[in-house]
Amino acid sequence: MTKIVLTALFCLAAPFAFAAHHLNGTWSLNVSLGGQQGGTATIELVEGEGGVLTGSYTGALGNESLTGTVNGSEVEFSFDSQAGRITYKGAVSGGNKMEGTCAYGQLGDGTFEGTKSE
Repeated sequence: MTKIVLTALFCLAAPFAFAAHHLNGTWSLNVSLGGQQGGTATIELVEGEGGVLTGSYTGALGNESLTGTVNGSEVEFSFDSQAGRITYKGAVSGGNKMEGTCAYGQLGDGTFEGTKSE
């Protein structure tokens, strides 16, 4: 009986354990800043314990290390660059899509959307 209960608990908990690090990987984000020309950023994300994010940004502002948080589908990460503090806030859907708003320091505010590489 104990084996059946433990097996049932594992089967119920397993999807949550595997979903815990759903942001890990490479993301290609299309960024639009107000009415200005946009660009593409490549984001590498690693999701740690307690919803902590680390990773890197590669794009028009160079290569920078980033930090952030994730809480369910809500995500926020930022880094410092020559344009000031850059912050992305958004939501993940379907496990491989992300969209939201971004603040690009002196360059202004905008939106982003992107997908995770398979």
